[in-house]
Amino acid sequence: MSRLGDLGARLYRGEVGYDFIGNRKIWYGISILITITAIVGLAVSGLNMGIEFKGGAVFTTDAKAKVSVSQAHEDAVAASGHEAIVQELGNGGLRIQITEVDTKKADSIKAQLSEDLGVPEAKINADLVGPSWGKQIANKAWTGLGIFMVLVVIYLAIAFEWRMAIAALVALIHDITITVGVYALVGFEVTPGTVIGLLTILGYSLYDTVVVFDSLKEGTKGITKQTRWTYSEIANQSINGTLVRSINTTVVALLPVAGLLFIGGGVLGAGMLNDISLSLFVGLAAGAYSSIFIATPLVADLKERDPQIKALKKRILSKRAAAAAKGESVEDGRDDRAGESGESGDSGEDTAAAETAGAVVGQRRQPGGHGRTPRNRR
Repeated sequence: MSRLGDLGARLYRGEVGYDFIGNRKIWYGISILITITAIVGLAVSGLNMGIEFKGGAVFTTDAKAKVSVSQAHEDAVAASGHEAIVQELGNGGLRIQITEVDTKKADSIKAQLSEDLGVPEAKINADLVGPSWGKQIANKAWTGLGIFMVLVVIYLAIAFEWRMAIAALVALIHDITITVGVYALVGFEVTPGTVIGLLTILGYSLYDTVVVFDSLKEGTKGITKQTRWTYSEIANQSINGTLVRSINTTVVALLPVAGLLFIGGGVLGAGMLNDISLSLFVGLAAGAYSSIFIATPLVADLKERDPQIKALKKRILSKRAAAAAKGESVEDGRDDRAGESGESGDSGEDTAAAETAGAVVGQRRQPGGHGRTPRNRR
């Protein structure tokens, strides 16, 4: 077995682990700092909206121009009076994108470009894009995003509980805000491809979150009928148990996206690939982070405010304090899994819950410091 696979198995069994929940204030602080930076960047720089949203003209030359890309950029700016984006095509031609250009002005720009670039006017194709089309795309994207958010909240509230639905919603908003903020900071153009990327990352982010939530749901069945583990401790084990899986899926998803962004867009100069690849790259990374460091710790915070869970935590801490005062380990005493039901034995569900919780690590370590927790005794 590989080292990573062995680590994953040890994390799942509770032999090693990291206290994500106990350090949640650190992760909250990091997320708040990143989010504020993204919002400031968005407020100061704004988004560089593409021609599909602003409207304008795209001039494509079928023949190779007699000038360089940089010179063509200067000629396009001089001819239009607006900022232009110039890209070299595979056949040696040029693609010149100029925003906020109407039909009348497009004809004069085309004639001027023909003269400056040394390309016959008949060899220059002009496509006009109206701003109303971009507004329709934006409105539909916002509508789709809103419907997606509502459906996600409803599904998670039914499949899990309302606290998990709220935590997942916060994580999704966190991911979108960071991704949009990065676009504002780096100045990449926002196109329909960017919108598609933003909507795509929501599914990836939600997938990682639901995997942890499912593990947490199974581990907390009948939690109030035992006095060994708190809700936060079981939540921490849920993160540790799915940690390697989350890392593996995220890395596998990021590798091809990184190829598009850094090799396709950076090395090969296919700038149009940046539209979707940047949103996917940032969104996937932010989604993996929020699933581990934001969503589940937030669920634990909300759940610990429930009267039953709060009372359970108080009983557990009191039991541990009493055992410590006697110089005993909590594991040496009889596990009161009958709890509130008053039964002397374990039901099948309680036993399963207790054994799942028995793998929790990170909160109560052995003197050797390896964090291994013995299984529950009957």
